Amino acid sequence: MSAMRVFVNLILASLAMTAAAMAAAAPLSAAEPAPQAEVAALTTPKERVDALFADLKKEGDEDKARQVADRIRLEWQDSGSATVNLLMQWASKAIADEKQTAALDLLDQAIALAPDYVEGWNRRATLHYQLGNFRKSMSDINHVLALEPRHFGALAGMATMLEAAGKDELAMRAWQQFLDIYPSDRKAQEQLGELAEKLAGSRT
Repeated sequence: MSAMRVFVNLILASLAMTAAAMAAAAPLSAAEPAPQAEVAALTTPKERVDALFADLKKEGDEDKARQVADRIRLEWQDSGSATVNLLMQWASKAIADEKQTAALDLLDQAIALAPDYVEGWNRRATLHYQLGNFRKSMSDINHVLALEPRHFGALAGMATMLEAAGKDELAMRAWQQFLDIYPSDRKAQEQLGELAEKLAGSRT
């Protein structure tokens, strides 16, 4: 099987898993957005993240939506393990110091210790992408979206790689999924619009 066929299969599998997981989840649109004070009072990370996603879906102001998205990212950063959190900090420093091999090793260790920790997979997917390891990056994105189908960062990364690979229709689907979760993101709106125009032009 060619590398491109493997890459496309990974893409299709990831989109299928994301769509299935989102369909199985309770619809976010059915929940009323929780005020910030109520979100802060929720006791478990899952409760806080679910409430924040409800806010994100309904927030029409771009700046306010960005603040909600930032709070979701902060919730995702905490693995619940001091050891894994420390490994992630070391990996970030290694990346900043351009020690990518060391960073990959640290991220591998974090994932081995906490295979359900979304940000371990997401950070490694990002690093693989930066290193040009696109198949490995897409594989890690599959894991991210299997664990958290609403991970808008992973969906954006997927859409970017799809477009770079010339898979514009699949890229447009990924951006549509992104915007269903995070509808106020201006960049995603622009990317979706450009792809729609490009595809419309190619069909005329």
